[in-house]
Amino acid sequence: MNSKTATLNRQQGFTLIEIMVVMIIIGILAALIVPRVMGRPDEARRIAARQDIASIVQALKLYRLDNARYPTTEQGLTALVNRPVTDPPLTNWKAYLDNLPKDPWGSAYQYANPGLHGEIDVWSFGADGKPGGEGDDADIGNWSP
Repeated sequence: MNSKTATLNRQQGFTLIEIMVVMIIIGILAALIVPRVMGRPDEARRIAARQDIASIVQALKLYRLDNARYPTTEQGLTALVNRPVTDPPLTNWKAYLDNLPKDPWGSAYQYANPGLHGEIDVWSFGADGKPGGEGDDADIGNWSP
């Protein structure tokens, strides 16, 4: 074995210290990035709920233009998809939505006429499916920013 071959053999591969330094750098980067990325699904669900609520409110406004009033609380949001059979009778009803979306947590959106926060209220109970709450469990409605 000549000296060139011995030098090449020693220079091939990484030393244990080099591998450990790379692992430490990857660990530091993961510690900084992972918490930021992990919160995104919950934020995306809240944004999707707000967009759904905005679409439902727009459909309710069209319903009101055609029928001179919003659906009653008893008729609910299904009045946007299926013609209500309860009084008062409607003469200009159309289908305003193809189907009623579920909120991002799989629950039905809520509706009240008259609302507590405005003329009508449309909302989701959030992740916990219960009224009130904080953070991801907070209610999201057409009155909230």
